[in-house]
Amino acid sequence: IEIKNMSDEIAPAAPPSEDQPRFDGLFRALRLYRNNQIQACEEECTRLLRKNPLDQAAWALKLSCLTDPVYVDELENEELGIAETFLDQNVIAPNARPGTSFQRPTTTAKGMNPIMRPTSTAGRPLSGVVRPITSLRPGTMEQAVRTSRTARTARAVSSSSARQLRLGTASMASDPDGQFINLSRLNVDKYAADPLVNRQLFEYVFYHEGDMKIAHQIAAIATKAANYEDWYWKNQLGKCYMRLGLLQDAEKQFLSSLKNHDLPETYAYLAKVYNRLDQPLVSNSYYEKGLMQYHEDVTLLTGLARNKELLGELAESSECYKKILGIQANNIEAIACIATNCFYDDKPEIALRYYRRIMQMGVNNAELMMNIGLCCFACQQFDFALSSIQRAHSTATDDTAGEIWYNTGHIMLAIGDVRQASRCFQLALAADSEHGEAMVNLGILRQMEGKLDQARSLYHSAIAKSPQLFEPHFNLALLDTQTGRYDEAFRMIKVALTLFPNHSHSLQLYNTLHQLYTII
Repeated sequence: IEIKNMSDEIAPAAPPSEDQPRFDGLFRALRLYRNNQIQACEEECTRLLRKNPLDQAAWALKLSCLTDPVYVDELENEELGIAETFLDQNVIAPNARPGTSFQRPTTTAKGMNPIMRPTSTAGRPLSGVVRPITSLRPGTMEQAVRTSRTARTARAVSSSSARQLRLGTASMASDPDGQFINLSRLNVDKYAADPLVNRQLFEYVFYHEGDMKIAHQIAAIATKAANYEDWYWKNQLGKCYMRLGLLQDAEKQFLSSLKNHDLPETYAYLAKVYNRLDQPLVSNSYYEKGLMQYHEDVTLLTGLARNKELLGELAESSECYKKILGIQANNIEAIACIATNCFYDDKPEIALRYYRRIMQMGVNNAELMMNIGLCCFACQQFDFALSSIQRAHSTATDDTAGEIWYNTGHIMLAIGDVRQASRCFQLALAADSEHGEAMVNLGILRQMEGKLDQARSLYHSAIAKSPQLFEPHFNLALLDTQTGRYDEAFRMIKVALTLFPNHSHSLQLYNTLHQLYTII
């Protein structure tokens, strides 16, 4: 059989005919922008502006190209530094009732149980995914300042507005041609009143330059030019006020925008304003008002689910996430949060199915593999558990190494290897010196070995690093009771009951100490 070379029989491609249309100039730039080729579109706009510096269409399109890489969704942008926290005067009730503030979530039997589910510094349950708002409110200013400035979890000291200006300066420095628009010489009144370019100019100044003063000026002039009837500019004014910390003025703009046009975005912004004011119940009411008109809006459902979770209403939050999955089956946040709730509700088999679903969607990181390993271990699938944990260790980063060693220590305790568990907790503290839970468990192991001074030192360190935990207070009270330090034990057990009023062992120890003091 003779084998022929097929390349000899393939005819060369015909050159494009002269009648075939070709994109050139502005049409080519628009086509590139539509195909998401931002860099090529920017270069084409630069070439057009060199030919004709007065080309307004190319100028506006280049503004959009510069804005696109640095665009941030303001609904997800919750970056606040210690400067905003320290100078925040917008909180209405500093001593709110439980269930009405993010600082005091529901702690009754209806809410979460700190024994069954770990909590954050402010007492809120840990979420299934890392979100900006879960690390913003550290409970008190003292807890925020107590965090070491060299720690990876430390918050920025400067304000967000100052950081935005520095980011804009850095983006200008990376441009070889320098600053595209000199804002100090720009005729703001002229361009802000032009409906053909004012939106692109505002977004460029707001996101790329980070100059809230000029952005607010553009939005105010554009609102006046639109006869105060354009919802878009009212929303932009509200965003400027939120960046500047003027939450009451932002609320007025968003409410005025709702009178012009009902949009899910506006309801979400209003809810965000009340979240910043620490009024989650009012925020939930705006989410629910928006959902009455837009029943299947994922943004509103996600915001409502997050608020319910932060308030300790885990059952209602899980229902919202299930509605999100009914609308958007590939929503990773909803899948992860439902999996977390199932795991802490003693349903590891169902949680494992959700985590495997996330892995099938292409997510592959150390946190996911560790969660799969814990679910497999709880399901008595030890072979899959060990392989998943090994994979989590091989892909762990410096930020997650502490948590992974801590979970590995728990598994070592479950199989009875106390010495290896102690080593894991020590490695967790070496990776993250702020890990209070590892200090508590290591202190318990030291107490079991009879090293009471080391155990007491670890408990005190855990209280200093993680004051939201009730375990170190209870363990220290128990240790002091055994060693005869009843005064310190009574003080510690009262703090433990303040953090977790329904803990039965703490109540029993408190009654015992109270009887001793009564007899004396």
